[in-house]
Amino acid sequence: MQQNLQPKAKNLVLIGGGHSHAIVLKMFGMKPLPGVRLTLITATSDTAYSGMLPGHIAGFYSHDECHIDLQSLANFAQAELYIDTVVGLDLKNNKVVCANRPAVDFDVLSIDIGSTPATLSVAGAAAYAIAAKPVSQLLEYWDKLVETVSKNPQESISIAIVGGGAGGVELALSMRARLHGILAQTQQSSPNLAIHLFQRGTELMPKYHQSVRHQIQQILIEKGIKLHLGETVCKVAPKNLTPNSSLQTEGGNGEVFEVKCESGLMVECNKIFWVTQASAPEWLKTSGLRTDKQGFILVEDTLQSQTHPHIFAAGDIATMVNHPRPKAGVFAVRQGKPLFENLQRILLNKSLKPYKPQKEYLSLIGTGDKRAIATKGTFNLPPHKLLWCWKDWIDRRFMKRFSNLPQRKPKNHSSAGYNNLC
Repeated sequence: MQQNLQPKAKNLVLIGGGHSHAIVLKMFGMKPLPGVRLTLITATSDTAYSGMLPGHIAGFYSHDECHIDLQSLANFAQAELYIDTVVGLDLKNNKVVCANRPAVDFDVLSIDIGSTPATLSVAGAAAYAIAAKPVSQLLEYWDKLVETVSKNPQESISIAIVGGGAGGVELALSMRARLHGILAQTQQSSPNLAIHLFQRGTELMPKYHQSVRHQIQQILIEKGIKLHLGETVCKVAPKNLTPNSSLQTEGGNGEVFEVKCESGLMVECNKIFWVTQASAPEWLKTSGLRTDKQGFILVEDTLQSQTHPHIFAAGDIATMVNHPRPKAGVFAVRQGKPLFENLQRILLNKSLKPYKPQKEYLSLIGTGDKRAIATKGTFNLPPHKLLWCWKDWIDRRFMKRFSNLPQRKPKNHSSAGYNNLC
């Protein structure tokens, strides 16, 4: 009897093109629900796969190799795709408020928008630092920097990275690999490049085992990355330079900034990348959904909001009340299938299934030289090319799931009811 269950015409809206939603769209394309109007609202037409992003920055992968084409994926799922920025929720009327289009109605809503580094608490960071997220913005700045260094290899370049977690460490190693390669090709010496990594704590990657932290620190030192451990950045500001300053040459690497720490340490640099503790957008904190102190949506084991059961959340933007886990892409990927199943179940008025994430997970950390460290709990393996090959195989296998999809026209949503939706 359950096989004949069909939902009444309902609007299922997905906000964000994160890893979980990419999987949800793929599965809806493989197993559609008649009568369900599926809509994806996202700020960009593609989404970066976090596992391959450091490799892309290092120059190992092209843009297309590490990005999921959301338009193609939406077509496969027969979903409408709206390229827009969400700025709020009207929970009384079940509407998603967008920046540039009329509000979008929903019966069931799912949110997978990732997170952004917390910058506003540090003076000048929001104005002068480049946040690691959104990724599209990070890559825009990075591509311009790569182009500038390529055209002006004789100019000195100094980069600051604030945040010594796994993200900051991989970013430092990847940036160093790409820029060092450019300078080597032009026979410029590596002293033209300086990378500074600031970490508030006295150790890098505090959530990892001590042996991994030690290996990473040694690798960074060997590659000439300047570590500033136990240093809390308290201010970022542009520096007033004299016209003949060596750091500000016409056609060169642009502005110079000062990164100031509570200890009194001050470092001059041309670019500042911010990879600190994750936070949620302001609109979500004031949406009416119950959140934790950082603004992340509190969800039950079914991935439903604690306060609004017709709203789901997954990936970095969600905090599982009973199973808190680090903000890592591996959990977003694993949540994709249970999120899809529970979205289908709620649309069919069926009971939902709880999901329990794994406690430990394999982490393959690239070292910027086509080697990787493998770690899981207390187990770890030192950097090796075979581990990079393993990581590369895993990442390419994941991305292959979203390539060469049959292209279908979105369902005909031209009925009067759907026109009112937009």
